[in-house]
Formats: sequence, structure tokens, C-alpha cells
Amino acid sequence: MPKLSVIVPFYNVQQYAPDTLRSLRANARSDFEFILVDDCSKDETPAILERAAEELSDVAHVRYLRHEVNGGLATARNTGLDAATGEYLTFLDGDDWLAPGYLSELVGAIEELGCDFVRTDHVQANARARSVHRVPHGRRGEVLDPRAAILPADRTTSVDYAYAWAGAYHRRLLDKGLLHFTDGLRTAEDRPWIWKLHREAESFAVVGLLGVFYRRGVAGSLTQIGDVRQLDFIRAFDQVIEETAADREAGQLLPKAVRTYCAIIAHHLSDESKWEPAVAKQLRAMSAAAIKRMPQDALGDVLETMDLRRASKLRRLRRRATTAKAAA
Repeated sequence: MPKLSVIVPFYNVQQYAPDTLRSLRANARSDFEFILVDDCSKDETPAILERAAEELSDVAHVRYLRHEVNGGLATARNTGLDAATGEYLTFLDGDDWLAPGYLSELVGAIEELGCDFVRTDHVQANARARSVHRVPHGRRGEVLDPRAAILPADRTTSVDYAYAWAGAYHRRLLDKGLLHFTDGLRTAEDRPWIWKLHREAESFAVVGLLGVFYRRGVAGSLTQIGDVRQLDFIRAFDQVIEETAADREAGQLLPKAVRTYCAIIAHHLSDESKWEPAVAKQLRAMSAAAIKRMPQDALGDVLETMDLRRASKLRRLRRRATTAKAAA
């Protein structure tokens, strides 16, 4: 059994894939497994990966898998999870990269702590600019209860730091069904995933490692494009609400889930200029329907405590949903 499986999906990233692959080589060990998943790229990415898989096989276990149909990041990660054989697992996106030796430090940290999963800080790279982004949790290097890190509802917490690649995960979580993503989600795929981890895993820790470089501002990235795929955040957060509502501590956890959902809706509505006109109209309609579906008691409390600008946007949507219901 390899010590660590690293799952790396790629899609049309011929410009960035060489940096990603070089960083894997700089982290390679004979007991590491690199799983390269091409999600039906249309550029030169597959050829780059074929060559890299052969070259990397000298220093690590390598598997190269290719989708015949593009399925999105969640589905590509699941393909990697199904193929992974490591004792520990982690992720990297095909346009990001790692500092040399980072993966060995990551494995050392989770082995020493003995917990289900660890979360790490990361460096955000926007062109030449670099900024450090921390896990929003103060206690470091201690094994903790993941549930206790979900709250409080009115603060940024660990479930808001949803990056799957910012950490490592013990194989027992995969065996329990806690590491797979919701197939087909094109965006916000990390959100139901991180909530499930924090609700159902038994232990976690935050460690102060810096070694993942997250590339922002990539042309063609979903965060830069206002097309219909971005509306999958509605489906992702509907799943968070539904699963949290079924939890034994739903009364305590739902306000946090509702507040986060509302904040994301307000964020997208405030940035309507990036959306295609037809998609912007669909965004407003789907957001109004989502607000109607939310637990209304929790929603009322959230709107009372949210800042005026965002609360006003959401109240207008709420009235729109009520009016539409009355007209029907």
C-alpha cells in the first residue's frame, strides 16, 4: 500500500500543467502514488500527461486515467478516489502547484497526530502577487472534534474553508464513504463535502503548513466565467441544507448552513455584471426559489443579524418568492 495517494484532475490546462507536474516530481517518493485524471481535455493536456506519467514513474507510482466525456471536477476527483490505494489521500488541482517537500511534511503531520484528517493553510497566487490564507481556526496541532469547528454561525469557521486540496485524509474516511464528491457538480463541489466531513468524521487537526499554491485569475476558470455551470452552487447548498436538517443536532447547525447559503447568494447577486443576461435572470429565479425552500425560522433569524445591504437583497428575493407563490 502506498503511503499517500495524490489525486490531480486536469482539464484544458496545457499552460499550467507543466508547473503542476514539476511540483509533483519535487515531492515524489517511492511510496507515493500520483493519480493524474484528464477530464476529456480538448487541448494538449493529454499529451503532456502521457509524457509526465512515463517520466514520473521513475520516482513514484503513477496512474494516468482519462475520461471520454467531460464530467467536471467533482466527477474527476471521484475517478481518482476510486483508483487510489494509499493509506492517506490528498488532492491537487491541475493548474496549481506544491512547494518542494511539502507532501512529506503533510504525511508526517497527519501520522504524528493520528487523526482522521488535517487541514492546512495555503498561498494564493494571482499573477506575481502572493498572499497567505489561513484555516479559520485558532487552535493548531491539537486533535479536535470536527463538529465543534462548524460553529459559531455568525463567524467564518472551518466549513467555510472548503478547499479539498488544503489537507490530508486517512483512508478510513474513504472506506466510510466520506470522501467522495457529489457527481456532476460543476462548482461549489467542496461545500457539501466539507460539511459532511465535519459532521461525520471523528477527529481532525489544523496544522500550520504552507505548501499549496492556489492559482487565481486563470482564464477559463469557472470563477471567472458567468455561465450556467456556476448555478450549481444552488444544488450544492441545497444538499448542505438537506443533509444538515437530517442531522441529530440540526437545531444548532442549520443556522450556520442557512447563513452561509444566504451569504453566497448575496455575493453572486452583487456581481451580476459577470453573468450572461439569461443566466443572471435564472440566477435571480433560482435564488428566490432557494430562499423559499430554506427553513424559514432559521432564515428569519439570519436576515435579522446580517448586514443591511445583503439582508435587503435577500428580503427582496423572499418577497418575490412569496408573491410568486400567492399568484400561483
